[in-house]
Amino acid sequence: MGNVLVIDGHPDPASLTAHLATSYAAGAAASATSLVLRDLDFDLTLRTGYRTPQVLEPDLARAQALLEWADHVAVFTPLWWGSVPALLKGFFDRTLERGWAFRYKDNGMPEGLLAGRTGRLAVTSDSPRWYLPLVGDSTVKQVRGRTMEFCGIKPTRLTRYADVRGRTEEQLATWIRDAADLGAADAARPGRPDRPGHPDVVRPEPAAA
Repeated sequence: MGNVLVIDGHPDPASLTAHLATSYAAGAAASATSLVLRDLDFDLTLRTGYRTPQVLEPDLARAQALLEWADHVAVFTPLWWGSVPALLKGFFDRTLERGWAFRYKDNGMPEGLLAGRTGRLAVTSDSPRWYLPLVGDSTVKQVRGRTMEFCGIKPTRLTRYADVRGRTEEQLATWIRDAADLGAADAARPGRPDRPGHPDVVRPEPAAA
């Protein structure tokens, strides 16, 4: 079984995105840890880019430890203005630090430092599925291609929940139930043998000889 980190990037706990993330994590069961960004305490703004260091708040330090622990990273986000909520974008900006999540090699090419992990991007949208590729599918390109896979989390599979406005309550409930099956399937994939332990688990000190 692989360790699954579920990142809920929606500011509203009553949103469809939040319900999908919760159900997915429940399906992954004991293999999963949820990182609910609206519950974290951190500055969304990367104040000077990478020109000067910006100390990570404790919640972001734990987030990095969870990313190191994870075999599979699932990001749940709505599509807002062709992008993602400021909450999720700020989390990426602050947490995925240069030299930790990625680096540039001597030839100038980027290298993802979170390699060895798979991913899933789940996107909710009011826009219908057929419309999004016509306008560039910018949220998927940004999060899957230029963020997750850029940092080495690949392959990152895509799950769409489109035309949300046009769905009945029964259809939405089916999506939420099905998300649990998706979480169970992702958790069933094997994990890395050398992964670090969960940051919240305190291990006893070894006994003296």
